[in-house]
Amino acid sequence: MAAQLGIDDPFQIQYLRWLAGDDWLRWDADGDGVADGAFELLTPLDEDGDGVPEPPGENYGILRGDFGRSFIKKKPVMEIFLANLPATLELGIAAILVSLVIGVPVGVLSAVTRGRMFDNVSRVMAVIFDAVPNFWLGYILLYIFGILFDIVPLGGRCVPNLYGVCPSIFARFEYLPLPTIVFAAGFVALFSRYIRTSTLEVLNQDYIRTARAKGLSPTAVNFRHAMRNAMIPVATLLGPIITNVWAGAIIIETVFAWPGVGRITFTSAIQQDYPVVMGIVIFASLGTILGFLLSDILYVIIDPRIRIS
Repeated sequence: MAAQLGIDDPFQIQYLRWLAGDDWLRWDADGDGVADGAFELLTPLDEDGDGVPEPPGENYGILRGDFGRSFIKKKPVMEIFLANLPATLELGIAAILVSLVIGVPVGVLSAVTRGRMFDNVSRVMAVIFDAVPNFWLGYILLYIFGILFDIVPLGGRCVPNLYGVCPSIFARFEYLPLPTIVFAAGFVALFSRYIRTSTLEVLNQDYIRTARAKGLSPTAVNFRHAMRNAMIPVATLLGPIITNVWAGAIIIETVFAWPGVGRITFTSAIQQDYPVVMGIVIFASLGTILGFLLSDILYVIIDPRIRIS
């Protein structure tokens, strides 16, 4: 089995095969008896002794979009990733939206009411949400709302139809709130703290005092003028948050049996399905790079002082 999968080859050979594919290492295109690319250190090209070079392997390498095949599922890694990606995107986007809707106003109000009851309570809650492990919070909420009160399902994404797919987006509504709340708890704490600190700095600026002198209402001053400039740290956080979405999805999806990329990463690691794990790590790295790119784009949208030259 090890020889069939190629995992008994030297490390450098496995790496080159994974990167560039089998045909770069084994295929004799011009019939001179030497593998193209001069990688003669592999097994002979004419493996069956019939005088004809063996055809290229099925692995074309990640440089050409082939991330290999799963040892367990016997499917291409790309197919497994794309099949589970929608569930992870659904959960991650929902968690980020909920954290923005809750965390940003809480951070602004906490800065406006600095030193008062709301500020003190929100800061304590932010510390608690940031410190509590999300897997522990997930099990507690599942026990309370799923077992004691029996008002939410204990896991999964939906009840599939006869074809094994969710019949509609509405069928997932009762499954989505609980993992979204657990996923968003840490993001809410992060957003509220950063927005509070940024808003405190903005409220001392000259244009805020000018807006107050013009007779604008406190709501208009705080949410129309101060909040937009206080949102700049949110753009900075977008890259790390996307990274946390990939990492947190492993725990959240495992706790709630959510059929996403995180859960398949966990099960593949347990089963030592290395092609799937390596492929998903590469996709997560690309997602992190895109997150930082979106951060730069949001800088231009949020801050009118920044322009692309």
